[in-house]
Amino acid sequence: MIGAFANLFKIPDLKRKILITAGLIAVYRVGAFIPTPGIDGAKLAMFFENIAKTQGGTLFGMINMFSGGAIQRLTIFALGIMPYISASIILQLLTAVVPYLERLSKEGEEGRKKIIQYTRYGTVVLAIIQSFFIALWLENPARFQGMQIVQFPGWSFRVLAVITLTSGTAFIMWLGEQIQEYGIGNGISLIITAGIVSRIPAAIYQLMQLVSPFSPERSQIDPFTLILMAGMLIGVVVAVVAITQGQRKIPIQYAKRVVGRKIYGGQSTYIPLRVNQAGVIPIIFAQSIILFPATIAGLIPSQAIQNVAGILTRQTFVYNIVYSLLIIFFCYFYTAITFNPLDISNNMKRFGGFVPGIRPGRQTAEYLDFIMTRITLPGAVFLAIIAVLPSIISGALKIPYLVASFFGGTGLLIIVGVMLDTMRQIESHLLVRHYEGFMKKGRIKGRR
Repeated sequence: MIGAFANLFKIPDLKRKILITAGLIAVYRVGAFIPTPGIDGAKLAMFFENIAKTQGGTLFGMINMFSGGAIQRLTIFALGIMPYISASIILQLLTAVVPYLERLSKEGEEGRKKIIQYTRYGTVVLAIIQSFFIALWLENPARFQGMQIVQFPGWSFRVLAVITLTSGTAFIMWLGEQIQEYGIGNGISLIITAGIVSRIPAAIYQLMQLVSPFSPERSQIDPFTLILMAGMLIGVVVAVVAITQGQRKIPIQYAKRVVGRKIYGGQSTYIPLRVNQAGVIPIIFAQSIILFPATIAGLIPSQAIQNVAGILTRQTFVYNIVYSLLIIFFCYFYTAITFNPLDISNNMKRFGGFVPGIRPGRQTAEYLDFIMTRITLPGAVFLAIIAVLPSIISGALKIPYLVASFFGGTGLLIIVGVMLDTMRQIESHLLVRHYEGFMKKGRIKGRR
C-alpha cells in the first residue's frame, strides 16, 4: 500500500487529477469561513451551541455536518450541498412515478444529461427558497433569546442573503462538477466528505481535553476506556467496509445466437445485488423526521412541542427505537423505488439472458425481488445499529457527541463509501499503467 501511494505521483495524468481535486477542495474549505454580510457570526454560533445542548441535536446540526460547520457561522457556503442532495433525491423519486423522467432515464447519456440539468435547476430553486426563509428567521430576535443576529434587517438584507447563499450553493455544485470532470473521484461526494472530515480536529481536541495526558488528576477517561474506544473504532470501520462492499451475485447465462457465420452470446456473468442498496439515504430521511420536533422546539416556545422533543432526545430508549424503525422502513422504501426487478428481467430477456433454473420474464422478476427483499433486511438492521451507535457510545462512555459521531452514523458511512470509491478509481489508473494497486492481487500477465 505504501508503494501504491508512492506511485501516485509517478503518473503525470493521475498526479494532475489529484492536485486539481485537492486544490478545488481547498477552495471549498476557504469559502466555508467567509461570512455572509450583515450577520453577527459570534452570536449565531452561541445560539447553535445552546440549542444543541438543550435539545440533543436538531436538523441544523445535520445540515451543519454536511456543510462542514458553515451553517453555524452562516458563511457564504452555509447551505452547503444539501439543496443539491435534496434535488437529486426528489428527481430519483419522481423518476419512478413520472413517465417522462422514466423515459429520460432509459435514453442513455443524453437522458442522463437532461436529468442532471433538471437537478441543477431544482438545486437553485430549493436554495432560493431555503435562503429566503433563513433570512426571515434570522431577522427575528425573539427566536434567538433576544440577541440581534442581523445588523440591518429588511428587504435589502433578505435579497442580499438569498443572492449570497444561492450563489454559494451554485458555486459548490460547480466545484463538484469540475472535480468530476478534471479531478479524481465523485466531486459532490468528496465535497461532502471534506466537510465531515473538517470536524475531526475539533473532535480530537475535545477528546484530548477529556484524556488530559499532562494533567492526570483532571482526566475524565482512563487509559483502558481509550484503548477500548480505539478498538471499537477499528471494528466499526471494518464492519462498515464489509457491508458497503457486500453483495449477492446472481448468475446470468446468455444463450448462443448464430448470425451468419458468427456465434454471439453464450457467456456467463452475474448481477451484483448490494446488501446496502440504499446507501446513507435512509439515515438522512430518518434523521430529518426524528430531529424535526427538536428543531421546532428550538424555534417555537410551545410546551407540547417541548414535551415531544424531550421524548425524542438522543441517548433515550424511545429515540433509538423510533430512529432504528424509521431507518429500516426507509431502507425498504428507497430500495423499492430505485430497484426495478421487472425492468432488469425484461432487459435480460431482450438480450437472451436468463437465471439458471428460473424462467425468463415474470418469474425472474419475482426471483430478483425475493432475493433483494431478503438481503435488504440484514443491511437495514446493520444500518440502524451503525446509526444509533454514536448515541449509545456517547451515553455509555460519557463522551461528547461530536467525538462519538465518528464511531458510526451518517458521517462514517459517507467517509468510508467515498474513500473506497476514490481508491477504486485511483487503483484503476495504477493497474492500467502496470503499477501495483493498494492491495496485491497477483502479478499482471506479461509484466517482468
